[in-house]
Amino acid sequence: MLSKKTKYGLKALTYLARQNTKEPIAIAEIAKHENISQKFLENILLSLRSTGFLGSKKGKGGGYYLIKDPSEIPMTTVMRVLEGPIAMVSCVSLNFYEKCDDCPDEPSCSVHRLMLKVRDSNLEVYRNTFLADLLTE
Repeated sequence: MLSKKTKYGLKALTYLARQNTKEPIAIAEIAKHENISQKFLENILLSLRSTGFLGSKKGKGGGYYLIKDPSEIPMTTVMRVLEGPIAMVSCVSLNFYEKCDDCPDEPSCSVHRLMLKVRDSNLEVYRNTFLADLLTE
């Protein structure tokens, strides 16, 4: 299941992208509009800022804004920042691979083969989806 952190992060990014401005949007405004706890949203936006997609301004008139165009923000990066590894098990992860302790032979493991298919399907969607794609209604 998708975590609330990821769900709210996607909603916040979409909200920012729909504003179509480089002006900072207050966390309180985003939280109110998307029905998200302001404190929780603050932590999410801090995580997303580390990607280089978001900028922030402190003080009066401060908030968050998109640095990059929504068409340049891939879901692979967003998902990895918010959700962690895309693979459901570490033995098929591209970036966080670890051998399973209970598996003597990955190529013959039915779970491994299934999870490779799941990972590849998810990656196909994430690699071909950008924030701009979430804006169409």
